[in-house]
Amino acid sequence: MTGIEWGALMFAFLLVLLALRVHIGMAMMLAGSIGYGIVGGWEPLLNYFKSGAYARFSNYDLSVVPLFLLMGQFATHGGLSRALFKAGNSFIGHWKGGMAMAAVTSCAGFGAICGSSLATAATMGQVALPEMTKHGYSQRFSAAVIAAGGTLGILIPPSVPLVIYAILTEQNIAKLFMAAFIPGIIAMVGYMVVISIIAHRKPDEAPAGDRFSWAQRLKAISETWPVMLIFAVVIGGIYGGFFTPTEAASIGTVATAVVAFTSGGLRGKGFLECVYGAAASTGMIFMILIGADVLNVFLVLTRLNTELAAWVIGLEMAPVVVLFIIIGIYLVLGCVMDSLSMILLTIPIFFPIVMGIDLFGLGLEDKAIWFGIIVLMVVEIGLITPPVGMNVFIISSMTKGVPMKEIFRYVMAFLASDLLRIVALVFFPGVVLVALKF
Repeated sequence: MTGIEWGALMFAFLLVLLALRVHIGMAMMLAGSIGYGIVGGWEPLLNYFKSGAYARFSNYDLSVVPLFLLMGQFATHGGLSRALFKAGNSFIGHWKGGMAMAAVTSCAGFGAICGSSLATAATMGQVALPEMTKHGYSQRFSAAVIAAGGTLGILIPPSVPLVIYAILTEQNIAKLFMAAFIPGIIAMVGYMVVISIIAHRKPDEAPAGDRFSWAQRLKAISETWPVMLIFAVVIGGIYGGFFTPTEAASIGTVATAVVAFTSGGLRGKGFLECVYGAAASTGMIFMILIGADVLNVFLVLTRLNTELAAWVIGLEMAPVVVLFIIIGIYLVLGCVMDSLSMILLTIPIFFPIVMGIDLFGLGLEDKAIWFGIIVLMVVEIGLITPPVGMNVFIISSMTKGVPMKEIFRYVMAFLASDLLRIVALVFFPGVVLVALKF
């Protein structure tokens, strides 16, 4: 068998392992190791194991991942989500569906200091779901709103998947964060439009709440100062060139820890719970990362990704058709895989293809950054698509007596907003790249 045939066979073996529910990191490591040993030899494989893990994890940029995860843990325990929801609700809660819109805006605000969609959905669900239910919102609609809003956790920078993409493709993390900001805001506005449409068509599902006085609004907004300060320091420091992403993550983590400690969230066992939670998430991500490295080295040996890129380019299809095929594959994978696994598994294959075709006359760096944002938006859809929408599963566990299919039925409206946004940003890449011009 040729190397390309072995590459295709091991990739099929990987899919079988995933179907058997083997952990994605272990599945990629098994498929990559067996293929590497057969194609490249078992002794070189052992030599790679000796040096490969150190070469990957000694990457300075990778230290951003545990820092952002720890910052998210501190933010969750510090009660910052409640202040964000209260502030948003005080301004727009009296609209039809206003409390649901406030939940979406608070998800975006919390995502600005968290970087994890699952953590954003779980945290905001604990805060917003009881309040929405108390004010007459249907639980199925409320659950769909929080599940969709939670996806903003990785769209609004900082974003852990975007850091991984930057490392895999050797792109500038700060530029990717800048490029993600406007699409993240567009996503938030799109969700609010969906909520407004549903609220006006079915007012019983999302009734208007109480109107707050300006004094109450100013008090509520003043309580969000820790979030605004941390966001300004972290993102403003990166954009302004004052800090590297790693330095900004360190400063943001310490600042969030101070806020969480003063609010009482880190007292007792709170600090250890944050550290353990961040360590567990980091270990899971790094396990997937080293598994992907082994698989990718094997694919390089077989030249499968190179030959596939050359084959696709040789088909002479319209570049935008190739891009939409890639997006379609991501949408299918999103039904059964998590976002980080999709990025690690597919970027080594799809990135060379995208770099080899002409898309709207973009330069290589602009195209790489724009494609990264498109990928980020597509993989976040997988968090709310059936049958394995992790955000929906998390929120469903917080509701009682609401069938999953009822939540997914309302989620479909938010998926429509996601798809429209992706199509718009595909044909108007300047929306993504405009932030890089400042």
